[in-house]
Amino acid sequence: MTKIMRILVSIFFISLTAVSSIASATNYTLWVNGRGGGGVVGDYTSFSYWGPSSTDAGVNKKAVNWDGYNSISSQNGKVRDALDCFCTGSNWCYIATHSAGDLMMGYTLANYGGSTRMNKNATANAAGQCGNSDGTSQVGWNIKWVRAASGAGGGSELSDDGSWTTSEPLVKDLKTTTARAMYNHNDTHNVWFYMYAGAKGTVYSGILPGQDDEAVAYHSTGGVSGTAGGSYCNPSDWFCNDLTMGTAVNEGGTAKWGYHSVSFRDDNETYNHYANGNWQGIISVVRAAMVSNAT
Repeated sequence: MTKIMRILVSIFFISLTAVSSIASATNYTLWVNGRGGGGVVGDYTSFSYWGPSSTDAGVNKKAVNWDGYNSISSQNGKVRDALDCFCTGSNWCYIATHSAGDLMMGYTLANYGGSTRMNKNATANAAGQCGNSDGTSQVGWNIKWVRAASGAGGGSELSDDGSWTTSEPLVKDLKTTTARAMYNHNDTHNVWFYMYAGAKGTVYSGILPGQDDEAVAYHSTGGVSGTAGGSYCNPSDWFCNDLTMGTAVNEGGTAKWGYHSVSFRDDNETYNHYANGNWQGIISVVRAAMVSNAT
């Protein structure tokens, strides 16, 4: 074989390797639960928190289950395991969260988004951990974006007030001042959080300032910055400042956290907080967005 032929053959095999690498790249949709849990921890096919597992909810959907009871810091390893499994190497992730799942993802990215991660093979054991793929590593995870249904990154006054069982470690984390001081909410390592804010409140949610979905108020579900919750509403409500769409500064001058943008504001007060075992409430709006955009 001539030298030129050897070079051409080498180029051919390099090209095949590159094509094979591209072909093996996979996108996944990860769903991170909130308070109460329900899915089997470590089982990425267990969607009982959300609804029927047969429901379309984005490409290659996986349930990232944590117990929804203990503290964010103590349960965070479960989420990092899932991100390592499906969002490293050539694989990329779309992420949906609900309620305290938003607090969990924000904490994860702020504290570990710049850490070194081993590339994994996307094949999980019973504990939800995957094996190393090829011995290589990377910094952070491959995340396209996060969509947060009723995000509780700013906490909830139901925790402040004691309306939720205060013996739960997670409820202590969900106090508004605690949640807002837990990590740097502006530090997402350049991952966008798209916020979906429900507004179908009820009588007892008068504890919550401004518009709410029975559990979390607009100041949190809209990604509004600050050390404590404020009162934010739909434009039709004259008695408190408007939660603005996108990244725009809210009426009254308070900004949203960096890399946070309001994608949906429940102007018709249609959606409450709860999945009801069937992908309902504000989760239904995020699920529809994942079906359309997580491909």
